[in-house]
Amino acid sequence: MEQRGAAEVFWVLLVCWLVVGPVLAQVRHPLPVLWMMPISSGSGRENLTAAVAPAVRLALQDLKRQPPPLGNYEVQLQLLDSQCDPAKSLKALFDAMWAGPEYLLVFGGVCPPVTALVARSLPAFNLVQVSFAASSPSLSNRKWYRNLFSTVPSDRALNQATVKLLQRYKWTRVGVITEEGARLSEMKQDLIRQLLKADVQVVSTQSLSEDACSSLRKLKESDVRIIIGQFEDDSASEVFCCAYTLNMFGARYQWVVAGGGTAGWRPGSQVSGCAANSVLTAADGSIRIQIRQLSHTNTPGVSGRTPQDYQDAYLRQVIQEGSKVSQLHTFAYDAVWVAARALGQVMEAVKHKEKYSSQRNVSVSEDDVQKRLLEAVKQTQFEGVTGPVSFRNGERMASIELIQFQGSSGVLVGEFSTATQQLRLMNHLMQFKGPRPARDQTVVVLQRQHVSLLLYGIVSSAAAVTILITLTVLCFRIICRKHWLQRWSGGSQDELLLLGVLLSSSSVLISGLDGAPLSNRISELLCSVRLWTLSVGHTVGFAALFTKTWRIYSLCSIKLTTRLQQTGYVVLWMLLLDVFVLTSWQILDPLRRVVLQHDLQSDPADQDVIVRPYSEHCSSINTELWLTAVYGYKGPLLGLGCFVAWNIRTVQVDLPADSGKHLTLSMFAVTVFSVSGVSGSLLISHNPPVQFFLTSVLILCCNIFILSWLFGPKFLYMWLNGSELQDEAAEGEAEEQLRRLNQQLKSQTAQLDVQIETITMQLSETPGSPEPDQKLRADAINSPEHVRRRLSVQLPILHHSYLPAIGGVSASSSSLFGSEGAFVSPPPAAEHGDSFLYATQLEPQYC
Repeated sequence: MEQRGAAEVFWVLLVCWLVVGPVLAQVRHPLPVLWMMPISSGSGRENLTAAVAPAVRLALQDLKRQPPPLGNYEVQLQLLDSQCDPAKSLKALFDAMWAGPEYLLVFGGVCPPVTALVARSLPAFNLVQVSFAASSPSLSNRKWYRNLFSTVPSDRALNQATVKLLQRYKWTRVGVITEEGARLSEMKQDLIRQLLKADVQVVSTQSLSEDACSSLRKLKESDVRIIIGQFEDDSASEVFCCAYTLNMFGARYQWVVAGGGTAGWRPGSQVSGCAANSVLTAADGSIRIQIRQLSHTNTPGVSGRTPQDYQDAYLRQVIQEGSKVSQLHTFAYDAVWVAARALGQVMEAVKHKEKYSSQRNVSVSEDDVQKRLLEAVKQTQFEGVTGPVSFRNGERMASIELIQFQGSSGVLVGEFSTATQQLRLMNHLMQFKGPRPARDQTVVVLQRQHVSLLLYGIVSSAAAVTILITLTVLCFRIICRKHWLQRWSGGSQDELLLLGVLLSSSSVLISGLDGAPLSNRISELLCSVRLWTLSVGHTVGFAALFTKTWRIYSLCSIKLTTRLQQTGYVVLWMLLLDVFVLTSWQILDPLRRVVLQHDLQSDPADQDVIVRPYSEHCSSINTELWLTAVYGYKGPLLGLGCFVAWNIRTVQVDLPADSGKHLTLSMFAVTVFSVSGVSGSLLISHNPPVQFFLTSVLILCCNIFILSWLFGPKFLYMWLNGSELQDEAAEGEAEEQLRRLNQQLKSQTAQLDVQIETITMQLSETPGSPEPDQKLRADAINSPEHVRRRLSVQLPILHHSYLPAIGGVSASSSSLFGSEGAFVSPPPAAEHGDSFLYATQLEPQYC
């Protein structure tokens, strides 16, 4: 009996184990979680909880099918009505924590003000919050919201994608239009900060609080081409209707919409004043930046469902319940999995620590559980229906989609990864209304105006020929003047005139180098060299020409004859004055290479392109003042030169090209070319090629005229009368030899006179003779007989000293020697000291 009873007990225990054991194994440990959501209809979100609830139930059902250890726990959600009121939400949280049970995690949180207040108080409650709607940029501050995690990416990610898109197409000038609202206002502020950090100019920011058309009109007045819109999907049709009315669409404009959350395109609805096709036409080509709502992969995620399977199951639940589809349902589904996995992981870790601890009856504190739970959420990483789920600094790492509205549908044209901060665009799918992406503003093309190589080559060749001719003439005159050009030489004035022509022609070669790639130092040096060569060359040439003209004018005017010897200082004084002004300019206000902006010009090939010509020229701070000083002393001198030249216009001389007619025309030509060059240079300074060409032509024409008009006749005369000039040169050499001989004889005569005077003095001072005898002896010495004796000794010498060939008297002029007064009385001219009038009689007869 006892054995039978023991067997019955065994079978009863076996049956109980077989029946009750599986039931005990299916018992799941509850994990209480607070679900904070607005339920009351007064909040304006009365359907949000009902729209998200199917996704939450699907997540809880999928968790039940999970194997241990996750399947050993059951997430029990306790709904808490936040009413979208921060004060009421915080009071409800206190009441729930007081009433119990002990909550470890808060789920949900939709209203931004409630989420911000509750999230800041979470560390005091030892709670962690997992949200599926916290996207405000301000919640990214981990110092204040370190216990808050959201499965929906922050709005900062949308702004980051927007900035990357602008940088990809090099758009640096944008306008922002934003709809009123707490979330969009924070999003706009964050966008402006990121744009400024990326060196993108925000031209204008407008609000949709009043009339959308008036806001867009202000953007158009500011010439905004790239428009960033931050508004909800319901306002898209109204905005694009105004854009169609104001013609703010097409190839010249690009719309970037970032702010409508995760919903699809809705600009096709008809609004008052616009047809549906008009709205679609205005929205065509615009780019929408949105958060990826559903992953595009076909592989099962952590729940065992593919994203499409979940989508179908959710839509069936929504249809059965008759609720609306929520934009956040996929993020709510993944948020349940984040909370369940983190809680399960922490519970397993706590159970393991309590079971295998070296000390008995060890319990884990709430702070330890809190730290473990916070770390578990941070390290969350799995494949959800929205894609890979992970967090970095509390923000969800996700993909941002770029959808371009083409025709009547949206096309995925790019993705932005918040994990790698990289933007990937599919250019073959991108379509713009024009041949290229819209420009962010009217393009101002800088066009440098400089002397072309062809023009510089032609002008410099002409200048080089002029310089070569000048050097040839100058060398020829210097070499041949000593031999047979004394009669036809104009003195040193001709050499100075040629030097002025040489310097001014050299300035042409330097002035055309503005287009050469030279350093600033070399450019400034060339500016100074050009100024000095042109100014000094003009001064030296004009001074030499003025001296030749003044010399003839002085000879023809009786009143000015005494000033003839001072004309040689004209060149020196003019040159010193020029050097003084230029040196002061160079020291006090040196020339620099500056950029001169010219008037804008439209491009006929592209209406969005404006050409801004600019040029580089030599200038200083007070250029006008220094030019006034230079023109102030050169202008009167030019006028004086014309006056003097006009007065000698009828004077004729034997020398070729030195007549009054030649000098008058030369002086007037220099004046006309100088005034024309200065006037033309000032009037066309905005066009460097034309300025260079005009000034160079005037300078070279003036130099060529001087060379041909003043020096041409001389060389022509020498070419036609070369043999006569050679004979005259030979005679000149003979005369030069006779002059040297004459000088020697004069020297010997002077020595003899000194000896005679010495003997006379010795005879008059003989000692021991009575005074009357000395007087008689002196009278005897000066008697005609003694004079004739001295003349018999001096006449041969005087005869040789004054030869007729060199200006002396002939031997037959005995009457001159027969008179004593001829030797004891000076010539009439010498008595009055008028040696100057005597010298002028030897000059050519100019007047």
